[in-house]
Amino acid sequence: VQLQASGGGLVQAGGSLRLSCAASRRIFSSYIVGWFRQAPGKEREFVAAIRWGSGIGYYEDSVRGRFTISKDSAKNTVYLQMNSLTGDDAAVYYCAAGIHYDTTPKAYDYWGQGTEVTVSS
Repeated sequence: VQLQASGGGLVQAGGSLRLSCAASRRIFSSYIVGWFRQAPGKEREFVAAIRWGSGIGYYEDSVRGRFTISKDSAKNTVYLQMNSLTGDDAAVYYCAAGIHYDTTPKAYDYWGQGTEVTVSS
C-alpha cells in the first residue's frame, strides 16, 4: 500500500493543523496506521496510531489531549488533528502502516513521504 501524507505547514504557537494520510487502496481491518515525527538532529518518534478495524487510538504522552487521530474508511484516509501546537511539535511528520501496534518505527512496513510542520512563536 502507498501512503500519501499532507497537511503540514506553518502555524503559530497555540494554533492547529490537521494532517492527512491517504492510502492507495483499502486498508485491511487488521492494520495499524500510525504517525511519527522527526525533528532535526533527533530520532523518529511515535506520535499516535489507530487500529483500522476498531478505530482505537493510541497516543504518545506529550500529545495526548492535544492531538486526535481518526479515520475515514470510505476515503482510506487517516487524520491527525493537532491542537495547541508548541515549538516542540515542529518536525517532519510521517504516516506509516503495519500489522502490529508498536511505538517503534521498525514495526511498520509501509511509509508515506513526510509533511513538515513548522511552529512559530
